[in-house]
Parts: sequence; C-alpha cells; structure tokens
Amino acid sequence: MARCRFGFATGALGLMISIQAAAGTVTTDGADIVIKTKGGLEVATTDKQFAFQIGGLLQADYSQFDGIYSKNGKRANEAFLRRARLELNGKAYGDWSYEFSIDFADDGATSWKEASVSYLALEPVTIKVGRFDPDFGLEQATSSKWTTAMERSLLGDLAPWVADHADGMGVQLSASTDLFYGVASVNRPKGQEDKNGKNTNTYNLRAVVAPWAEPGNVLHFGVDYAMSDIDKLASNGRIRSRLGARATSEDAVNGNRVDLAPGVAGAYEGDAVWGLEAAWAQGPLSVQAEYLRRDLDAASGTGRNDRKAEGYYGQLAYTLTGESRGYKLDGGKFDRVKPSDKQLGAWEVFYRFDAARVEERGYLDNRAKLHTLGVNWYVNDQVKVSANYVKTNVDGISNQAGDDSGDAVAMRLQYVF
Repeated sequence: MARCRFGFATGALGLMISIQAAAGTVTTDGADIVIKTKGGLEVATTDKQFAFQIGGLLQADYSQFDGIYSKNGKRANEAFLRRARLELNGKAYGDWSYEFSIDFADDGATSWKEASVSYLALEPVTIKVGRFDPDFGLEQATSSKWTTAMERSLLGDLAPWVADHADGMGVQLSASTDLFYGVASVNRPKGQEDKNGKNTNTYNLRAVVAPWAEPGNVLHFGVDYAMSDIDKLASNGRIRSRLGARATSEDAVNGNRVDLAPGVAGAYEGDAVWGLEAAWAQGPLSVQAEYLRRDLDAASGTGRNDRKAEGYYGQLAYTLTGESRGYKLDGGKFDRVKPSDKQLGAWEVFYRFDAARVEERGYLDNRAKLHTLGVNWYVNDQVKVSANYVKTNVDGISNQAGDDSGDAVAMRLQYVF
C-alpha cells in the first residue's frame, strides 16, 4: 500500500510541475467545466456543484544547533525533509466536500494528515467527519505553509494532543459569520484504549470574534478549551520539547529533545487545557500573542501532586515590501503573503518571544525562554525561503554536559503546488 501511494504521489507531483508553464483557463463546449493549472490542478463546473483540486507541499530543511540542543553540547547539524505532502480536495453535488492529505516520511512510511468528508447544506454550519486535526489556537489553525516562523511556538509542546488527531477519527461542527467563527469537535485518538478496549475521547471548543477580518486590517480575539478522558486510561504526564528546533529529533546521534516534565506511569487521570489568542494587523505590520494553560490531575494513591504547564508567546512581523498577511475568518487563521512584485517577491522579518513553565509541587519547577529572529522571502506564489535563528535558556533542565542554553540556526526551501 505504501509503495502504491508513493507511486501515485510521484506521478502526481511530476504532472503538477509539468503544467506550471501552461497556466490559464480552459472552458469546454457548453461552458460547463473550467480547468485551472496555476499553482496546481483544479477542475470545476461553472454551476459550482462539482470541483476537484490536486496540490501538495515540499519543505526541505537544514539546521545547525549546539548547547542544550545537543546531548554533549557540541555543534551538530541535520538536513532533512520537514514535510512532503500530497493533497486532494473537492466538492460534490454542491452540498458535500472532501479533503485527503498524505504525509511522506524520509524512511518511506506514509500517514494520513487528513481524510474527511464535510456536509455544507446547513449554512453557516459545516459538519465534518473523518480524520482531521482538532482546532485549538491561532497558530495551530494557521497552515504550516504560512506560519511566520519555521516551527510553531512552545505552546504546541505543552499539550500536543489538543491539535493532533493521533491517527484517530472524529466529528466536528463549525460555523462562520461576518464577525464570528466557532468550532466544536470530538476526537477518538487511535491506540488509547482501556483494559476493556474502550477508547478515550478528546473534546475541543474554540470561539473567535474578529471585528476586522480582512488582509491588512485584522482584529482577532479567541478562546479555546480542550479536555481528554484520560481518567479511563491514566496518563504519565510527560511533556517534551524541541525548543523551537525540529532538527533535535531528526538527529538520532546527538540531538537532544528535552523533558520539561518526565513521565510517571499512571500518575495522572485528568487533563484539561485552555487558551487565549489575540492578533492585530494593519497593512504590512502584524502582531499576535497566545496563552495556554494545562492542568493534569494527580491520580489517587500515587503520591503525586497536580501538574501544571503554562506558557505564552508574542510575535511581531513586518513585510518590508508592503504586502499584508492574508487572513480568513472561516477557520480563524492567518494565510499566505502574496508578493505584488513577481520579480522581487515579498520580504518579511519577524521576532517572537516564547516562555513556558511546568511545575509540580515537591517534584519539579522547570522553565524555558526562547528568542526567535527570522526572515521570509516569498519568491512567488509557490516558493518560500526562510531563515530562523533561535536562542534559548532553560532553568531546572540541562543536557549531559550541563548546558542550560543553546543556539540553533535553521533554513528552509518550500515549494507549494
């Protein structure tokens, strides 16, 4: 099956690249079908009842890191495919839509990023069923293609399950109006059953209010909540982080993915997370910030105390060439920067500060702070080149050499079709 998927993906990728030069619109006799080949392959009927689109993503990364980022503190480096993805989505009979996305790993393995079907006839409400990432937070909602930094903030490490389907299945209801976006979902992660084979569930709620919701004119506020039924299957409460440098987990020899809190088997039985989000954009300037808190309740009889993880980040970005970041209220998320000059492209600079703390009375009190500086060059609508520098300091944690700080430099070439 993996070989078949890979063959299909290779053929589709070749087709997409070959048709880039033939961008345009073709209409059949009777004007009932439109074919677009700019940036991918899209086929749609003019009555908007049926549509079909193939696209994908390739992100090639190179990174150097030292200090806390490596086990012995010495400089290490890694080159790897961060993401290689084939995407298929479309619409059928006007009231139904579908989305399929497959990730291809360096080792040849494949996994579903999404495989879902949505019912659209209850506008403004949409019902989605299948395998998908739960909705939690502004940065997590924004596609990995168009996040400002190469890697998302520390918040994603504090409670990764709130925005990760874990190969499970779920049901989601969402709605969008001129001012409001809301979503509620129930997901059942794969492989999390109790001794009787009964699955745990995760529950997500997100509400966004955006008085201004146009590119270059955004005012966004959001609140998030998620809960897991881990009382049916006790959690070990482990919290790990790459500290903004993905390469630390790609380097099996010297990469150091730190434990902000070590796991303790069966020690916790309640898991709840809530968050706040805010953003403002005016022209080429955008500012965004989020806060997250996770509470893990200690299981009775284990001798442990409740564990709490909390963190926040603030980010400032500016497009030197004057373009605005895209924004979509339906989804409550930022979108791509579209260069107005196809020769020069669009140039964006940014700074982000992250802080996180994990504590459990009598056992641990660990902290991390990250500074990220970066530049993005949106060469055209398909190609993006990024460079990030990350400086981190931690308290209560160190590597094998005793380092509690480190530096990482990362570069990425991205192609979207």
